[in-house]
Amino acid sequence: MPDSQPQPPPSSPSPSGSPGQSDGALLLCGARLTDGRTVDVRLSGGRIEAVGTAGSLGGTRARGARVDLAGYLLLPAPVEPHAHADTALSADTGGPVSPDPLAVRRRATEAALLQLGHGATALRAHVRVGDVQGLGALDAVLTAGRSLRGLAELTTVAMPRVLTGVAGADGLAVLRDAVKMGACVVGGCPDADPDPTGYVEAVLEVASEHGCPVDLHTDATDPARLARLAAMAGGLRPGVTVGPCAGLSRLPADMASRTADQLAAAGVTVVCLPQGGCGGADHRGTAPVRLLRAAGVRVAAGSGALRDVSNPVGRGDPLEAAYLLASRDGLSPEEAYDTVSASARAALGLPEVRVEAGFPAELLAVRGDRLAGALSLGYSRIVVHQGRVVARTSAVREYCDSAAAARLGLPQQGRGELP
Repeated sequence: MPDSQPQPPPSSPSPSGSPGQSDGALLLCGARLTDGRTVDVRLSGGRIEAVGTAGSLGGTRARGARVDLAGYLLLPAPVEPHAHADTALSADTGGPVSPDPLAVRRRATEAALLQLGHGATALRAHVRVGDVQGLGALDAVLTAGRSLRGLAELTTVAMPRVLTGVAGADGLAVLRDAVKMGACVVGGCPDADPDPTGYVEAVLEVASEHGCPVDLHTDATDPARLARLAAMAGGLRPGVTVGPCAGLSRLPADMASRTADQLAAAGVTVVCLPQGGCGGADHRGTAPVRLLRAAGVRVAAGSGALRDVSNPVGRGDPLEAAYLLASRDGLSPEEAYDTVSASARAALGLPEVRVEAGFPAELLAVRGDRLAGALSLGYSRIVVHQGRVVARTSAVREYCDSAAAARLGLPQQGRGELP
Protein backbone atom coordinates (compact mmCIF):
# COMPACT_ATOMS: atom_id res chain seq x y z
CA MET A 1 0.00 0.00 0.00
CA PRO A 2 1.20 3.58 -0.52
CA ASP A 3 3.61 5.11 1.96
CA SER A 4 2.03 7.88 4.03
CA GLN A 5 5.02 10.17 3.63
CA PRO A 6 5.50 12.33 0.51
CA GLN A 7 8.38 11.21 -1.66
CA PRO A 8 10.36 13.21 -4.23
CA PRO A 9 8.61 13.34 -7.60
CA PRO A 10 9.70 10.73 -10.12
CA SER A 11 12.17 11.50 -12.83
CA SER A 12 10.54 12.96 -15.90
CA PRO A 13 11.55 14.87 -19.02
CA SER A 14 13.91 17.67 -18.04
CA PRO A 15 12.03 20.96 -17.89
CA SER A 16 13.13 23.90 -19.94
CA GLY A 17 11.67 27.37 -20.24
CA SER A 18 9.22 28.27 -17.47
CA PRO A 19 9.31 26.26 -14.24
CA GLY A 20 7.42 22.98 -14.31
CA GLN A 21 6.76 23.00 -18.01
CA SER A 22 8.59 20.84 -20.50
CA ASP A 23 9.01 22.08 -24.07
CA GLY A 24 9.57 18.48 -25.18
CA ALA A 25 6.70 16.17 -25.92
CA LEU A 26 5.45 13.46 -23.57
CA LEU A 27 3.43 10.53 -24.88
CA LEU A 28 0.94 8.79 -22.61
CA CYS A 29 0.40 5.37 -24.16
CA GLY A 30 -2.58 3.04 -23.91
CA ALA A 31 -4.67 5.01 -21.43
CA ARG A 32 -8.34 4.22 -20.96
CA LEU A 33 -10.89 7.04 -20.99
CA THR A 34 -14.20 7.15 -19.13
CA ASP A 35 -16.06 6.56 -22.40
CA GLY A 36 -14.29 3.20 -22.79
CA ARG A 37 -11.80 4.16 -25.50
CA THR A 38 -8.13 3.25 -25.21
CA VAL A 39 -5.97 6.07 -26.51
CA ASP A 40 -2.54 7.60 -26.80
CA VAL A 41 -2.24 11.21 -25.62
CA ARG A 42 0.62 13.48 -26.69
CA LEU A 43 1.47 16.46 -24.48
CA SER A 44 3.58 19.43 -25.49
CA GLY A 45 4.10 22.94 -24.13
CA GLY A 46 1.91 22.27 -21.13
CA ARG A 47 -1.12 21.34 -23.23
CA ILE A 48 -2.66 18.29 -24.83
CA GLU A 49 -1.41 18.29 -28.39
CA ALA A 50 -3.19 15.22 -29.76
CA VAL A 51 -5.40 12.30 -28.74
CA GLY A 52 -5.52 9.23 -30.97
CA THR A 53 -6.37 5.56 -30.91
CA ALA A 54 -3.87 3.38 -29.08
CA GLY A 55 -0.70 3.00 -31.12
CA SER A 56 -1.54 5.79 -33.56
CA LEU A 57 0.78 8.42 -32.03
CA GLY A 58 3.71 6.20 -31.05
CA GLY A 59 5.49 5.43 -34.30
CA THR A 60 9.23 4.96 -34.51
CA ARG A 61 9.68 8.65 -35.30
CA ALA A 62 7.50 9.87 -32.47
CA ARG A 63 9.35 12.46 -30.40
CA GLY A 64 9.62 12.78 -26.65
CA ALA A 65 9.47 10.46 -23.68
CA ARG A 66 6.74 7.86 -23.11
CA VAL A 67 4.71 6.72 -20.13
CA ASP A 68 2.91 3.39 -20.36
CA LEU A 69 -0.60 3.82 -18.99
CA ALA A 70 -1.93 0.37 -19.84
CA GLY A 71 -4.34 -0.53 -17.04
CA TYR A 72 -4.89 3.09 -16.03
CA LEU A 73 -7.91 5.36 -16.33
CA LEU A 74 -6.95 8.87 -17.52
CA LEU A 75 -8.90 11.77 -16.01
CA PRO A 76 -8.70 15.55 -15.78
CA ALA A 77 -6.68 16.20 -12.64
CA PRO A 78 -8.65 17.10 -9.52
CA VAL A 79 -7.94 20.27 -7.54
CA GLU A 80 -8.26 21.12 -3.86
CA PRO A 81 -10.61 24.10 -3.34
CA HIS A 82 -10.52 24.19 0.47
CA ALA A 83 -7.32 23.42 2.38
CA HIS A 84 -5.83 24.80 5.60
CA ALA A 85 -2.12 24.81 4.90
CA ASP A 86 -1.09 26.77 7.99
CA THR A 87 -2.55 24.24 10.44
CA ALA A 88 -2.15 21.04 8.41
CA LEU A 89 -0.32 18.07 9.96
CA SER A 90 -0.41 19.60 13.45
CA ALA A 91 -2.77 17.18 15.22
CA ASP A 92 0.06 15.42 17.08
CA THR A 93 1.87 18.49 18.37
CA GLY A 94 0.31 18.12 21.82
CA GLY A 95 -0.34 21.85 22.25
CA PRO A 96 -1.09 25.05 20.37
CA VAL A 97 -0.13 25.03 16.71
CA SER A 98 3.29 26.61 16.28
CA PRO A 99 3.09 29.99 14.51
CA ASP A 100 6.81 29.84 13.76
CA PRO A 101 7.12 30.72 10.04
CA LEU A 102 9.59 27.93 9.35
CA ALA A 103 7.25 25.36 10.95
CA VAL A 104 4.27 26.73 9.01
CA ARG A 105 6.22 26.64 5.77
CA ARG A 106 7.30 23.06 6.39
CA ARG A 107 3.76 21.91 7.18
CA ALA A 108 2.30 23.77 4.20
CA THR A 109 4.86 22.28 1.83
CA GLU A 110 4.44 18.73 3.12
CA ALA A 111 0.65 19.01 3.00
CA ALA A 112 0.71 20.30 -0.58
CA LEU A 113 2.98 17.43 -1.65
CA LEU A 114 0.69 14.89 0.03
CA GLN A 115 -2.29 16.32 -1.83
CA LEU A 116 -0.33 16.50 -5.07
CA GLY A 117 0.41 12.79 -4.67
CA HIS A 118 -3.35 12.23 -4.48
CA GLY A 119 -3.71 14.09 -7.78
CA ALA A 120 -4.49 17.72 -6.87
CA THR A 121 -2.37 19.93 -9.13
CA ALA A 122 -3.88 23.16 -7.76
CA LEU A 123 -4.79 24.03 -4.17
CA ARG A 124 -6.53 26.94 -2.46
CA ALA A 125 -5.32 27.35 1.13
CA HIS A 126 -7.22 29.35 3.78
CA VAL A 127 -4.74 31.10 6.09
CA ARG A 128 -5.43 33.01 9.29
CA VAL A 129 -4.23 36.63 9.35
CA GLY A 130 -4.20 39.09 12.23
CA ASP A 131 -4.41 38.28 15.94
CA VAL A 132 -1.23 36.67 17.30
CA GLN A 133 0.14 35.43 13.99
CA GLY A 134 -0.17 38.74 12.14
CA LEU A 135 0.94 38.09 8.57
CA GLY A 136 3.64 35.56 9.47
CA ALA A 137 1.63 32.45 8.58
CA LEU A 138 0.51 33.99 5.30
CA ASP A 139 4.08 34.89 4.38
CA ALA A 140 5.20 31.32 5.16
CA VAL A 141 2.45 29.77 3.00
CA LEU A 142 3.19 32.18 0.15
CA THR A 143 6.86 31.16 0.37
CA ALA A 144 5.84 27.49 0.26
CA GLY A 145 3.74 28.21 -2.81
CA ARG A 146 6.68 29.77 -4.62
CA SER A 147 8.88 26.79 -3.80
CA LEU A 148 6.27 24.44 -5.29
CA ARG A 149 6.09 26.13 -8.69
CA GLY A 150 6.30 23.57 -11.43
CA LEU A 151 4.85 20.90 -9.14
CA ALA A 152 1.53 22.41 -8.08
CA GLU A 153 -0.23 25.76 -7.91
CA LEU A 154 -0.83 26.89 -4.32
CA THR A 155 -2.93 30.02 -3.85
CA THR A 156 -4.04 31.61 -0.59
CA VAL A 157 -7.18 33.00 1.04
CA ALA A 158 -6.64 35.63 3.73
CA MET A 159 -8.87 34.90 6.76
CA PRO A 160 -9.21 37.69 9.36
CA ARG A 161 -11.20 36.95 12.51
CA VAL A 162 -13.06 40.21 13.29
CA LEU A 163 -13.75 43.04 10.84
CA THR A 164 -16.42 45.16 12.52
CA GLY A 165 -16.48 47.58 15.43
CA VAL A 166 -13.43 48.95 17.21
CA ALA A 167 -11.74 45.55 17.27
CA GLY A 168 -12.34 45.10 13.56
CA ALA A 169 -10.31 48.13 12.45
CA ASP A 170 -7.04 46.28 12.92
CA GLY A 171 -8.43 43.21 11.15
CA LEU A 172 -9.49 45.29 8.16
CA ALA A 173 -6.04 46.87 7.91
CA VAL A 174 -4.37 43.46 8.13
CA LEU A 175 -6.71 42.10 5.45
CA ARG A 176 -5.75 44.86 3.04
CA ASP A 177 -2.07 44.28 3.79
CA ALA A 178 -2.56 40.55 3.17
CA VAL A 179 -3.92 41.20 -0.31
CA LYS A 180 -1.02 43.53 -1.06
CA MET A 181 1.39 40.82 0.17
CA GLY A 182 0.02 38.29 -2.31
CA ALA A 183 -3.16 36.67 -0.98
CA CYS A 184 -5.23 36.00 -4.10
CA VAL A 185 -8.61 35.61 -2.39
CA VAL A 186 -10.40 37.53 0.36
CA GLY A 187 -12.11 35.34 2.93
CA GLY A 188 -12.91 34.76 6.55
CA CYS A 189 -15.62 33.59 8.96
CA PRO A 190 -18.56 35.98 9.24
CA ASP A 191 -20.22 33.64 11.76
CA ALA A 192 -17.42 34.47 14.24
CA ASP A 193 -17.93 38.24 14.02
CA PRO A 194 -20.43 40.05 16.31
CA ASP A 195 -21.88 41.61 13.13
CA PRO A 196 -21.87 38.91 10.40
CA THR A 197 -23.56 41.17 7.84
CA GLY A 198 -21.07 43.95 8.46
CA TYR A 199 -18.26 41.41 8.14
CA VAL A 200 -19.49 40.30 4.72
CA GLU A 201 -19.85 43.93 3.61
CA ALA A 202 -16.25 44.62 4.62
CA VAL A 203 -14.95 41.53 2.80
CA LEU A 204 -16.87 42.40 -0.36
CA GLU A 205 -15.57 45.97 -0.23
CA VAL A 206 -11.93 44.85 0.00
CA ALA A 207 -12.47 42.26 -2.74
CA SER A 208 -14.03 44.87 -5.01
CA GLU A 209 -11.14 47.28 -4.38
CA HIS A 210 -8.57 44.70 -5.47
CA GLY A 211 -10.58 42.66 -7.99
CA CYS A 212 -10.24 39.49 -5.88
CA PRO A 213 -12.57 36.51 -5.52
CA VAL A 214 -14.28 35.91 -2.17
CA ASP A 215 -14.28 32.64 -0.22
CA LEU A 216 -16.13 32.60 3.11
CA HIS A 217 -16.54 30.00 5.86
CA THR A 218 -20.10 29.59 7.09
CA ASP A 219 -22.10 26.75 8.56
CA ALA A 220 -25.22 28.28 6.99
CA THR A 221 -27.36 27.53 10.03
CA ASP A 222 -29.11 30.91 9.64
CA PRO A 223 -30.95 30.97 6.27
CA ALA A 224 -31.80 34.68 6.56
CA ARG A 225 -28.12 35.53 7.05
CA LEU A 226 -27.14 33.37 4.05
CA ALA A 227 -29.88 35.03 1.95
CA ARG A 228 -28.44 38.45 2.80
CA LEU A 229 -24.98 37.21 1.85
CA ALA A 230 -26.32 35.96 -1.49
CA ALA A 231 -28.07 39.27 -2.14
CA MET A 232 -24.90 41.24 -1.40
CA ALA A 233 -22.69 38.88 -3.41
CA GLY A 234 -24.90 38.65 -6.49
CA GLY A 235 -23.05 39.74 -9.60
CA LEU A 236 -19.68 40.22 -7.90
CA ARG A 237 -16.85 39.23 -10.20
CA PRO A 238 -14.60 37.20 -10.12
CA GLY A 239 -17.10 35.47 -7.86
CA VAL A 240 -18.09 34.30 -4.39
CA THR A 241 -17.63 30.90 -2.78
CA VAL A 242 -19.03 29.77 0.57
CA GLY A 243 -18.58 26.59 2.55
CA PRO A 244 -18.91 24.13 4.13
CA CYS A 245 -22.63 25.02 4.62
CA ALA A 246 -23.35 21.82 6.55
CA GLY A 247 -26.09 23.65 8.43
CA LEU A 248 -28.26 23.64 5.31
CA SER A 249 -28.75 19.90 5.81
CA ARG A 250 -30.44 20.54 9.15
CA LEU A 251 -32.97 23.08 7.87
CA PRO A 252 -36.54 22.18 6.95
CA ALA A 253 -36.69 21.04 3.33
CA ASP A 254 -38.68 24.02 2.05
CA MET A 255 -36.36 26.50 3.76
CA ALA A 256 -33.24 24.76 2.44
CA SER A 257 -34.74 24.70 -1.05
CA ARG A 258 -35.46 28.46 -1.01
CA THR A 259 -31.94 29.16 0.21
CA ALA A 260 -30.49 26.98 -2.56
CA ASP A 261 -32.50 28.93 -5.13
CA GLN A 262 -31.14 32.22 -3.74
CA LEU A 263 -27.56 30.97 -3.93
CA ALA A 264 -28.08 29.79 -7.51
CA ALA A 265 -29.60 33.12 -8.56
CA ALA A 266 -26.62 34.99 -7.06
CA GLY A 267 -24.09 32.69 -8.75
CA VAL A 268 -22.55 31.68 -5.41
CA THR A 269 -20.50 28.46 -5.38
CA VAL A 270 -20.74 26.08 -2.42
CA VAL A 271 -17.71 24.02 -1.36
CA CYS A 272 -18.71 21.08 0.83
CA LEU A 273 -16.33 19.03 2.99
CA PRO A 274 -17.33 15.33 2.84
CA GLN A 275 -14.21 14.20 4.71
CA GLY A 276 -14.88 16.27 7.82
CA GLY A 277 -14.90 19.80 9.13
CA CYS A 278 -12.24 22.45 9.51
CA GLY A 279 -11.29 25.18 11.93
CA GLY A 280 -13.81 27.58 10.42
CA ALA A 281 -16.78 25.22 10.87
CA ASP A 282 -18.54 24.53 14.15
CA HIS A 283 -20.59 21.56 12.98
CA ARG A 284 -19.92 18.29 11.23
CA GLY A 285 -21.86 16.95 8.29
CA THR A 286 -22.06 17.72 4.60
CA ALA A 287 -24.07 20.30 2.71
CA PRO A 288 -27.12 18.89 0.86
CA VAL A 289 -25.29 18.47 -2.42
CA ARG A 290 -28.16 16.92 -4.38
CA LEU A 291 -30.54 19.71 -3.37
CA LEU A 292 -27.98 22.38 -4.25
CA ARG A 293 -27.12 20.82 -7.61
CA ALA A 294 -30.81 20.45 -8.47
CA ALA A 295 -31.27 24.17 -7.80
CA GLY A 296 -28.42 25.01 -10.18
CA VAL A 297 -25.78 25.81 -7.57
CA ARG A 298 -22.23 24.93 -8.55
CA VAL A 299 -21.03 22.50 -5.88
CA ALA A 300 -17.36 21.66 -5.38
CA ALA A 301 -15.88 19.34 -2.77
CA GLY A 302 -12.81 20.05 -0.67
CA SER A 303 -10.82 18.23 1.97
CA GLY A 304 -10.89 20.76 4.80
CA ALA A 305 -8.59 19.92 7.67
CA LEU A 306 -5.62 17.66 6.95
CA ARG A 307 -4.64 15.97 10.21
CA ASP A 308 -5.06 18.99 12.44
CA VAL A 309 -7.17 19.33 15.60
CA SER A 310 -10.35 19.84 13.54
CA ASN A 311 -9.92 16.49 11.80
CA PRO A 312 -6.91 14.50 13.05
CA VAL A 313 -7.51 11.74 10.48
CA GLY A 314 -8.10 13.99 7.45
CA ARG A 315 -6.49 12.57 4.32
CA GLY A 316 -6.69 15.47 1.91
CA ASP A 317 -7.63 13.11 -0.92
CA PRO A 318 -9.99 14.46 -3.62
CA LEU A 319 -10.89 10.93 -4.72
CA GLU A 320 -11.99 10.12 -1.20
CA ALA A 321 -14.20 13.23 -1.18
CA ALA A 322 -15.77 12.07 -4.46
CA TYR A 323 -16.12 8.52 -3.12
CA LEU A 324 -18.01 9.77 -0.05
CA LEU A 325 -20.38 11.86 -2.15
CA ALA A 326 -21.12 8.84 -4.32
CA SER A 327 -21.45 6.30 -1.51
CA ARG A 328 -23.15 8.44 1.11
CA ASP A 329 -24.93 11.25 -0.73
CA GLY A 330 -26.18 9.38 -3.78
CA LEU A 331 -24.27 11.13 -6.54
CA SER A 332 -23.23 9.10 -9.56
CA PRO A 333 -19.46 8.51 -9.87
CA GLU A 334 -19.39 11.04 -12.71
CA GLU A 335 -21.26 13.69 -10.70
CA ALA A 336 -19.08 13.04 -7.67
CA TYR A 337 -15.84 13.36 -9.62
CA ASP A 338 -17.12 16.60 -11.18
CA THR A 339 -17.19 18.17 -7.71
CA VAL A 340 -13.43 17.69 -7.31
CA SER A 341 -12.47 18.34 -10.92
CA ALA A 342 -14.52 20.52 -13.32
CA SER A 343 -16.63 22.30 -10.69
CA ALA A 344 -13.67 22.71 -8.33
CA ARG A 345 -11.54 24.13 -11.14
CA ALA A 346 -14.30 26.60 -12.01
CA ALA A 347 -14.56 27.62 -8.35
CA LEU A 348 -10.83 28.42 -8.40
CA GLY A 349 -11.08 30.32 -11.68
CA LEU A 350 -8.96 27.75 -13.51
CA PRO A 351 -9.45 26.83 -17.18
CA GLU A 352 -11.47 23.76 -18.07
CA VAL A 353 -9.63 20.48 -18.63
CA ARG A 354 -10.76 17.69 -20.92
CA VAL A 355 -8.75 14.81 -22.36
CA GLU A 356 -8.92 16.46 -25.77
CA ALA A 357 -6.46 18.34 -27.96
CA GLY A 358 -5.94 21.96 -26.99
CA PHE A 359 -6.78 21.63 -23.30
CA PRO A 360 -4.28 22.11 -20.43
CA ALA A 361 -2.21 19.02 -19.65
CA GLU A 362 -3.47 18.69 -16.05
CA LEU A 363 -4.17 14.98 -15.77
CA LEU A 364 -4.49 12.11 -13.32
CA ALA A 365 -4.00 8.46 -14.28
CA VAL A 366 -5.54 6.02 -11.79
CA ARG A 367 -5.14 2.24 -11.85
CA GLY A 368 -8.49 0.83 -13.00
CA ASP A 369 -10.78 0.74 -15.98
CA ARG A 370 -13.96 2.43 -14.66
CA LEU A 371 -14.51 5.60 -12.68
CA ALA A 372 -16.46 3.85 -9.93
CA GLY A 373 -13.56 1.45 -9.35
CA ALA A 374 -11.06 4.30 -9.38
CA LEU A 375 -12.99 6.13 -6.66
CA SER A 376 -13.12 3.07 -4.41
CA LEU A 377 -9.70 1.48 -5.03
CA GLY A 378 -7.63 4.10 -6.84
CA TYR A 379 -4.38 3.67 -4.94
CA SER A 380 -1.86 3.71 -7.81
CA ARG A 381 -1.76 7.16 -9.41
CA ILE A 382 0.34 9.15 -11.86
CA VAL A 383 -0.05 12.93 -11.76
CA VAL A 384 0.66 15.26 -14.69
CA HIS A 385 1.02 19.02 -14.20
CA GLN A 386 1.90 21.44 -17.00
CA GLY A 387 2.59 18.53 -19.31
CA ARG A 388 5.02 16.52 -17.20
CA VAL A 389 4.82 13.77 -14.61
CA VAL A 390 5.21 15.39 -11.18
CA ALA A 391 4.10 12.60 -8.80
CA ARG A 392 3.67 8.85 -8.82
CA THR A 393 2.16 6.52 -6.24
CA SER A 394 2.58 2.78 -6.79
CA ALA A 395 0.56 0.42 -4.61
CA VAL A 396 1.14 -3.34 -4.61
CA ARG A 397 -1.05 -5.77 -2.72
CA GLU A 398 0.46 -9.23 -2.25
CA TYR A 399 -1.14 -12.51 -1.17
CA CYS A 400 0.47 -15.77 -0.25
CA ASP A 401 0.11 -18.64 -2.72
CA SER A 402 -3.49 -19.78 -3.05
CA ALA A 403 -4.75 -22.82 -4.94
CA ALA A 404 -8.16 -21.14 -5.24
CA ALA A 405 -6.63 -18.06 -6.88
CA ALA A 406 -4.60 -20.22 -9.23
CA ARG A 407 -7.65 -22.20 -10.33
CA LEU A 408 -9.58 -18.99 -11.03
CA GLY A 409 -6.67 -17.40 -12.84
CA LEU A 410 -6.65 -14.36 -10.58
CA PRO A 411 -3.71 -11.98 -11.08
CA GLN A 412 -0.78 -12.14 -8.70
CA GLN A 413 1.53 -9.25 -7.95
CA GLY A 414 4.91 -9.28 -6.31
CA ARG A 415 7.72 -11.79 -6.42
CA GLY A 416 8.48 -14.80 -4.29
CA GLU A 417 6.67 -15.84 -1.16
CA LEU A 418 5.54 -13.67 1.70
CA PRO A 419 7.64 -14.06 4.84
